[in-house]
Amino acid sequence: MLLAIDAGNTNVVFALVAKDRSIRARWRIATDPRRTGDEYAVWIHQLLMLEGLAMTDVTAVIISTVVPRALHNLEVLAQKYFKVEPVIAGRAPAEWHINVDVPMPQTLGADRALNAIAAHAAYEGDLIIIDFGTATTFDHIDYSGAYKGGIIAPGINLSLEALVANAAKLPRIAIEAPDENGSVIGRTTESQMLIGVFWGYIAMMEGLVTRMRKEIGRPVKVIATGGLAVLFDQKTDLFDAIVPDLTLIGLAILHERSQKQA
Repeated sequence: MLLAIDAGNTNVVFALVAKDRSIRARWRIATDPRRTGDEYAVWIHQLLMLEGLAMTDVTAVIISTVVPRALHNLEVLAQKYFKVEPVIAGRAPAEWHINVDVPMPQTLGADRALNAIAAHAAYEGDLIIIDFGTATTFDHIDYSGAYKGGIIAPGINLSLEALVANAAKLPRIAIEAPDENGSVIGRTTESQMLIGVFWGYIAMMEGLVTRMRKEIGRPVKVIATGGLAVLFDQKTDLFDAIVPDLTLIGLAILHERSQKQA
């Protein structure tokens, strides 16, 4: 079974992926470049046991990271405890093999490249991929599968943290759909904050996608991924599809291609 590891700025996601690309299990742990391969091993060994599996059930590992300092210890985990040489997304034999049509293609984040690979494999035509992570990214993938550029905005949780950290009297609140009977005029401090962050974010998304559609000039499907996509989908008809595991599916596809290339 394939163990796909996606190390993001906030969390590292581990997923067991079957041959049909279905996700057998997934776990996440806070990203910490100081966490050793031994620490990862103790943690994931226990989780595998809860699924009725053993370390030996993992026969291949692929790693993607946007945190370079986290890579070495994840490689140690694969080599020492799973007894396999991990495939690193973006490196031979797992190069992207997509046209990154921007002036500095080497700066494209691994997660965004993987999203492009997975989305183009599943959907035809031009695509806009919205990924809700530490940052919220909007990426244009054209009908040929080429990455044409995008937008990086602060993630909603990052925006909320900045608001609370810099305004002494504002309380910490959780992100959820506002309940003001449809009103955008809040009656309490908490509801005003929630309306501002939630509806402000939807307005930003809808506005940016409208501008992107106009610039692209062709029919476009909007694909959303990341944990908050379902929450926003309750209040906007912006998304044509929500694929929570888009990055992990991209890792599975990339691993398949690397095996053929090897």
